[in-house]
Amino acid sequence: MYKQEVIRRIFLCCILGLLFPFSLLAQQAVDVTAKADTNSIRIGEQIKLQLTATLTAQQFKDANFKVLFPVLPDSLDHFEVVTRSNLDTLVNQDQHILHQTFTLTSFDSGHWEIPPMRFEVFSGANATPDSAITLPIGVDVNTVAVDTTKAFKPIKEIKGVAWSIWDYWLYIVIGAAAVLIIGGLIWYLRTRKKPEPVIKTPTVSPYEIAIQELKALKEEKVWQQGDIKQYYTRLTDILRTYFEHQFSIAALEQTSEELLQNIKPVTKLNQQRDKLRSLLAIADLAKFAKLQPTADEHQECMQKAEEILEWTKPKTGAAEETGTDATLEKA
Repeated sequence: MYKQEVIRRIFLCCILGLLFPFSLLAQQAVDVTAKADTNSIRIGEQIKLQLTATLTAQQFKDANFKVLFPVLPDSLDHFEVVTRSNLDTLVNQDQHILHQTFTLTSFDSGHWEIPPMRFEVFSGANATPDSAITLPIGVDVNTVAVDTTKAFKPIKEIKGVAWSIWDYWLYIVIGAAAVLIIGGLIWYLRTRKKPEPVIKTPTVSPYEIAIQELKALKEEKVWQQGDIKQYYTRLTDILRTYFEHQFSIAALEQTSEELLQNIKPVTKLNQQRDKLRSLLAIADLAKFAKLQPTADEHQECMQKAEEILEWTKPKTGAAEETGTDATLEKA
């Protein structure tokens, strides 16, 4: 009795050992197929080739289990790949079906075969891939039958199509829009208000600037250091700049005689013409004739310049702000 029980257990173990590899193989097996929607076409017609791989739910959920579909080139033997779809997944109860569709065509007449398709199956992270191969598919590519009993017909003439404005509606709309935009821009540019120029009011008047420069000239003691020409050049330039800014006279560009003639219409400035004439005469001799005026003449010229500024300085009223306080008289 005991011996029979032992023999029975050994026999069951042997049976299970033989069946275990087959069960593992069944778990790893993947059903792959390649089907065509037709096996007979005419030259230039298209075929839909459907590639599928069926996985169990356990295989689909396994992150290390992968199935790689075959990569078809643009040209096969006697066939051309027109389009190819993306890989898609269908769920059918406990199965997951991966499928991809290819559109093929052929321009060679005869009986041809779509070659077997090789799928790569990976069952583990570092496992060697297995191959699953489909069967070839035979396709007949037929030529167009020509009835040779009938006569050849002449080529038909080209027929004109009646003109319709609706054939050009897009161009008309674009042209009208362009005209409206251009017209709107022209109207806007012509009617818009031009920005008024901003006139900056000087914070320091020409009189104040001239007084400050005369003060700086005295403090530098230029003529005391022997630079007589520099002293009179700066002195006359201060007065000329003051006349130009205060009375709108181009004093910097005029000779001494021209300046004395142009100050006549300015009443206040004309009343100081004798002082200005004497100052300019000494300055011209010192700058151009190398005259050496005395110390008293240096101080007297500075005093005359200060008196001219004091006599012609603008009043503090709003009407005198721009230096137009000088009344004009006929020359």
